[in-house]
Amino acid sequence: MFLKIILWVLPTEVGETLICPLADSSGEMLSDNDTQTSGDGKSPKASADRNDAVDASGNGGLSRRRLIRFFATLLALALCFVLLARVAAVRLVALAPLYMFTPAVAAGVTVLTSDVSRNEIGARIGRVRWHLFSVVAVCILVGVGLAVAVATPGIGFDGSADPIPGLALPSGVLGVLALAALTVGTGVTVNAVFALGEELGWRGYLLWELAPLGFWRASGVIGVVWGLWHAPVVLDGYNYPSFPVVGVAAMTVATVVFAPVYTYVVVRARSVLAAGFFHGVFNAAGGALLAYTVAADPVRAELVASPVGAAGVGSFALATAVIWKLGVPSLDRATLWSGGEPATDPGTNGERDGGV
Repeated sequence: MFLKIILWVLPTEVGETLICPLADSSGEMLSDNDTQTSGDGKSPKASADRNDAVDASGNGGLSRRRLIRFFATLLALALCFVLLARVAAVRLVALAPLYMFTPAVAAGVTVLTSDVSRNEIGARIGRVRWHLFSVVAVCILVGVGLAVAVATPGIGFDGSADPIPGLALPSGVLGVLALAALTVGTGVTVNAVFALGEELGWRGYLLWELAPLGFWRASGVIGVVWGLWHAPVVLDGYNYPSFPVVGVAAMTVATVVFAPVYTYVVVRARSVLAAGFFHGVFNAAGGALLAYTVAADPVRAELVASPVGAAGVGSFALATAVIWKLGVPSLDRATLWSGGEPATDPGTNGERDGGV
C-alpha cells in the first residue's frame, strides 16, 4: 500500500522509473526477465548495473533499481517497527527516536548495494556559513509561526509558560537568551544526530537520486515520501493525538511545504549536515511554540498552533515564496556536494528543460 501511494503521487518520470522497464543507452527497453538479453548482448541485470554506474557518475537519469531498493527497505523497516511495538506491547511513539534512523538505513542499504559512491549522500562539512544560516533561519521561522498562531482567534500567548519543565530559567531578556542558547545547543548536537537519521535518507541519498527532476519536483516528491513515512507514528498519536487520520494528511501537507526550504539550505551548503542542523533546531524550537500558546480546543491546539500545523506551514510557505522570488539553485548530481555557490536561474526556478 505504501509503495502504491508513492507511485500515485510521484511525478510521471519517477513512476515510470519504478514500474516500467529500464532503457539502455541506445534507447531500447530492457526487460526484467533475466533470460533475455539487451541490444548489446548483455543480460538485463548486467545492463541495469551498467546504467546504475552511469547514473552514479552524475550523467544518467533515475535508477529504477535503486529507488525500489530504497523504498522497499524503508517500508520493510517501518513494518518491523510496527510489529515490534505490537509484540513488545509498547506505543510506536515510544520507539520514534529509533524509527528516525530508518531513512538513513535505507539509504545505506541502497548505496552499499549499488555502484553509487558513499560520497553521494552528502555527509561532508560543506560551506559553514550556510550551516549558520540554517540555524538562524529556522529560529526565525519558528518565531514567525508563533506570531501566526497567536494572531489566530482562539489562540493566546502565555508568557508565564515553562518551555523546559524542571529547569528554571531567568526572567526577562536573560531568560530569552538562555532559552535560545539551550534550543540551539540541543538542536545542533543531540537533536541533530537523530535528525540526520532522517536527513541522510531524504536530503542525502534521495535528493541526489531525484536531482534530474529539478529543484521543485524533487522537493515535492521528497516532501510526500517524508510525510507518508510519518504515518505509523502519527496514527499512534504523534503530533495530532486527537486527529490521527487527519494528522497523516496534515503532516504530509506540512512536509511538502517544508521540503523546498530544506532543499534550499542543503544545496547552498553543499552538505546534508545543513538539513541535520536545521531539522534538529526546528524540533527543539518547536517545543517553544507549543509551550507559549494556549488554544481553546484541540483543533486549534494540534492543527493550528503547532510547528507542523497551520502556523508552521504558514511560516514555511512564506519562506518558500521568498525562495521562489529569488530563484532557486539548479540540481546537478555531479556538483551537488562540491563546488562553490550553486548557479541560480530565476527564469526556470531550478527546473530542467526536457526529460530526465
